Amino acid sequence: MPRYKLLIEYHGGPYQGWMRLPGIPTVQGALEEAAAKIEGAPVDVIGAGRTDSGVHATGQVAHLNLSLDRPEKIADAMNFHLRPHPIAVLRAQKESEDFHARFSAASRHYRYVIVNRRADLALERGLAWRVASKLDAGAMHAAAQLLLGNHDFTTFRDTACQAASPVKTLDRLDVARSGDRVEITCSAQSFLHRQVRSMVGSLVEVGRGYHRPEWIAEILQAADRTACGPVAPSDGLFLERVDYP
Repeated sequence: MPRYKLLIEYHGGPYQGWMRLPGIPTVQGALEEAAAKIEGAPVDVIGAGRTDSGVHATGQVAHLNLSLDRPEKIADAMNFHLRPHPIAVLRAQKESEDFHARFSAASRHYRYVIVNRRADLALERGLAWRVASKLDAGAMHAAAQLLLGNHDFTTFRDTACQAASPVKTLDRLDVARSGDRVEITCSAQSFLHRQVRSMVGSLVEVGRGYHRPEWIAEILQAADRTACGPVAPSDGLFLERVDYP
């Protein structure tokens, strides 16, 4: 049976995350319902990243097996059955049967959007975190560099995380300002549960001037979840890209 790789975009607001849950709206559940209508039988859709409730994606990747051997028709067929969900299959392509969206991934890239202004959000409500107090993006970036490399990220790991080890290698964590937008981009082969939102929340504490940049290194070395700053809300987080060898 042909295996297809899907490139997917979605607004995470209406969903309780990626993972299928009985009787609860999830992104995986919506995709599997659409695929089942094409196949006429249940279909497993496996994603590259298990995004949390409310987290968005512009470049999620998933794979599924379908008996329909028409790659050029898969995206249109999926999108037809996905309406009116805020989920879109941007591209579908045939892959070898050993391709796995999650386990074949070489790196994952996330972007977190902060709108740093006093006025409430209108157009970007649900798509960014509004922080009213002035943020020092330079201090945030300096602090972020202290998290790069291979570390025990227990401090930034959710207590419900099921990963076998808290040790991860963070390849990129940049903070940049453009007008009233502060964007945080990060890259790694994989992340712990809520690691990105935990790091962002602590970096914002530095940006507000509550801590000096070196505080980030101190709480990382503590390997203690209680040392972490407040966890950033899900609204501003996007799974932007997944790379494969």
